[in-house]
Amino acid sequence: MPPTLHPTDIQIIGSELAIKWSDDTEDFYPMERLRALSPSAENMGEQDLLGNTYGGDSCERFPGVRVTGWQQIGGYALLLSFSDGHKTGIYSYAYLKKISEE
Repeated sequence: MPPTLHPTDIQIIGSELAIKWSDDTEDFYPMERLRALSPSAENMGEQDLLGNTYGGDSCERFPGVRVTGWQQIGGYALLLSFSDGHKTGIYSYAYLKKISEE
């Protein structure tokens, strides 16, 4: 991914978050999947210095959860807010592109 790639438009379309990127590509993200893949410590757990992971529940499903808002973080990420109150995962643009390809 080029380091200058960034969203030029973000919209909610039905149950998906649509992002148009600066290279004119578009990706569509199901909101429930975005919530399940949140890169937050609450969702993914935290690692200690030895690489042991504590906490997190990345296998959980979130039926009916919706994106309620977003905020750009610097020139590299989005902070998404969800209808279940979750708003601590920072989705880097590189991470968003990666999960769009999976």
